[in-house]
Formats: sequence, structure tokens, C-alpha cells
Amino acid sequence: MLMKADPTPLAPAADEGTPVSVKIRERLLAARQRFHANDNIADYIEPGEMEALLDEVEQKMQGVLDSMVIDTASDHNTANTARRVAKMYVNEVFKGRYSRGPSITEFPNAEHLNELMIVGPITVRSACSHHFCPVIGKLWIGVMPNEHTNVIGLSKYARLADWVMGRPQIQEEAVVQLADLIMEKTQPDGLALVMEASHYCMAWRGVKDMDSKMINSVMRGVFLKDPALRREFLALIPKRNGY
Repeated sequence: MLMKADPTPLAPAADEGTPVSVKIRERLLAARQRFHANDNIADYIEPGEMEALLDEVEQKMQGVLDSMVIDTASDHNTANTARRVAKMYVNEVFKGRYSRGPSITEFPNAEHLNELMIVGPITVRSACSHHFCPVIGKLWIGVMPNEHTNVIGLSKYARLADWVMGRPQIQEEAVVQLADLIMEKTQPDGLALVMEASHYCMAWRGVKDMDSKMINSVMRGVFLKDPALRREFLALIPKRNGY
């Protein structure tokens, strides 16, 4: 005997139609995790959601263009600008927020290296969290290893820097965040970072000063305690110009 089908439609899924950004935000709030501009939230993004997030950002960016009274329908130059800008922010400029950290192979310090090592200049690209304007500069990293230090390849320092800098932030916090990460990965006796960068929120807008740069440093361990070692590191950094 055939059973009559129930004509009552199934109730829609609870989150059907919910923006993916809201779903991610709810996970972060449930886990009591911070999601400031310079935080990485990759652990709270599920497979397939990045494409949906990109679509959502594109839609919102189109709204911004509309509110700026730009006729993207008939202007061939801005016809796909919303999509391009969304891809730039999500997949490139701010990818350090949405992607997991680079894979870093660590090796034991078999030769018991204990001499100062300097890596740089590493080109860094970021954006200020105040105006989303570019921050472009150079970074130097000094490491004083010990017999227990984990040795990583030179290119890995650049990868770690790129991951941390790929978020909207201020320079002072960025170098501290990078220093914390390198200390965690390598466990050296000391770590020194110097970053010098041009800030386009100052060059492109505001006072429009094209020549000013910001320089800041972070010293950890023996670099903080030993003035002679600190002077050696700073003296060995090439002249910071020409970029």
C-alpha cells in the first residue's frame, strides 16, 4: 500500500540565508576569540566558506561604489572593480587574517651555532588599520641561537613576515607580533627586529609627506640585556635607503 506523501514542506535549515561572515563571527564569539583587524581567524573558517566570503565582500563593495555615485554599469573601467577589490583584500592584502601560517620545518642546532645571524632586508607589505592605506618597507631580523635553538631556513623568516604583515594593523604592533612568533618557533637566546617603512596614510593623504618613514625595533633576550650585542646588530644592518 502506497503511503501518501506529506505535503508539509521541510523547514529551512536554521542558517539558510545567513551571511557567511555572520557564521564565522558567531563561531569566534562562541569560542571567546578576539577578531581584531590584525588577528588570524583561519581556524574558524570552514571549507568552502572563503569563496562565499569573497562573494559577500564583493556585494558590499559594490554597495560602496554605488554610494559613491560611480556608474559601474556603463563605466567600463569600473565594471568589475567590486570583484577585483574584494579579491585584493581577501586573497592578497589581508590574506594573513584568513590563511593558516606557513609550514615551517625546524631543524635541531646540531653544530651548536651560537654566533649572531642577521636576515634582511626583507621587503614587507602591509596596510594601516586606520585608513587601509599601504605600508611598504624593509625588515631586518637578528637571531642569537643557542644549542637548543630550532634552526629554520632563511626564506622561512620572509614567509613568517609576509603572513603577519598581511593584515591591517599598525607597525608597532606588527613587529611585536612577528617577534613573538619567531621566538616561539626558534627559541633563541635573543631576537632583534628593526622595521623601516613608508606609510601611505601620511604620504597619499593628510600632510602628503612623501619622504617620512617610521622606524621601530623590538629586542628580546640577550639583545635587550647586552648593549654591545645590540650595537653590533645595529651596526651590521646596511644603510636603510633606496626603497
